[in-house]
Amino acid sequence: MPDRLQLPYTRYLDPEGRLLAALPDWADDFDLLIRLYRQMVLTRLFDQKAVALQRTGRIGTYAPTVGQEAIGVAIGALMRADDVLVPYYRDTAAQVMRGVRMEEILLYWGGDERGSAYVEPAVGQDFPLCVPIATQALHACGVATAMKIRGEHRVAVTTCGDGATSKGDFLEALNVAGAWQLPVVFVVNNNQWAISVPRRIQCGAPTLAQKAIGAGFHGEQVDGNDILALYDRLRWALERARQGKGPVLLECLSYRLGDHTTADDATRYRSADEVKQAWREEPIKRLQAFLAAQGVWDEKREQTLVGECQAQVQRAVEAFEAAGEQPLDSVFDHVYAQWPAALAEQREMFHERAARREEKRHE
Repeated sequence: MPDRLQLPYTRYLDPEGRLLAALPDWADDFDLLIRLYRQMVLTRLFDQKAVALQRTGRIGTYAPTVGQEAIGVAIGALMRADDVLVPYYRDTAAQVMRGVRMEEILLYWGGDERGSAYVEPAVGQDFPLCVPIATQALHACGVATAMKIRGEHRVAVTTCGDGATSKGDFLEALNVAGAWQLPVVFVVNNNQWAISVPRRIQCGAPTLAQKAIGAGFHGEQVDGNDILALYDRLRWALERARQGKGPVLLECLSYRLGDHTTADDATRYRSADEVKQAWREEPIKRLQAFLAAQGVWDEKREQTLVGECQAQVQRAVEAFEAAGEQPLDSVFDHVYAQWPAALAEQREMFHERAARREEKRHE
């Protein structure tokens, strides 16, 4: 028996933005590529601001997306309005492109329930960010099952990190997706580190994509720093699932350039040389170099874009800070359809403590 499966791996651009293979026809649309680039830049600038807000105590623990912008942007660009996104905590780019407002994302990381009450109707059926590891994969299968029963040509897209693929929830989701041939696409962001555990000891299999094979459906790898490769393969995967041809698992090879969350210090478990090398392969500079080589991007356009994105982020921060405090009962409102009598005492205690804190503030 061979010890290594030969799974498909797609890459069009090298780290310097040079072509490695002929591009598909859709990639001739430079307006599309510039829109993708804009979203990647916007995501990074928002990410930087969110980290700064956490460091100054204005939001809680936050999961950075630096270095992984291309994955979320490809997802957000290709999903249809009636598809359902079932995300994990590093999906800022996809959420924003789906219609979630940046101030809502800040509210979420600030512990405010209003951060999951999306204003835009277009994302009304999308799920909120999932912090528990891999549980969202099973939720996505539930959504996809409903779509299949109803005979709808829709797709559930769920995301996770490489560490989540070791969880029973993830493997159970693959099993039911394959057994029932569900319209679901699993996007694994293999950013090489599950908190402090490196990919090389996370799983003995040569690839994470091959886990789909045991469940009876297609899995493949794609360069997670190459937006062109991501867009092409995700486009194919979504259409396949939409046509009733079953699920797909895409393992996107990227790198977590920042800490796992703002509660983490990645310098304790990985070397500066490793991170330095990873910065040479990051997705934004790669696409920027390609666009410049095609004569459709330059420094003037870059500075204009950065200014526009920074202004957009600042408006979101101002909206977040103007939201005021959430109602006290909001932390209970979405836990149960009807609040259990057995827990009524806890809610009363919560209100009493809140009242005492308020009294001290005015002493």
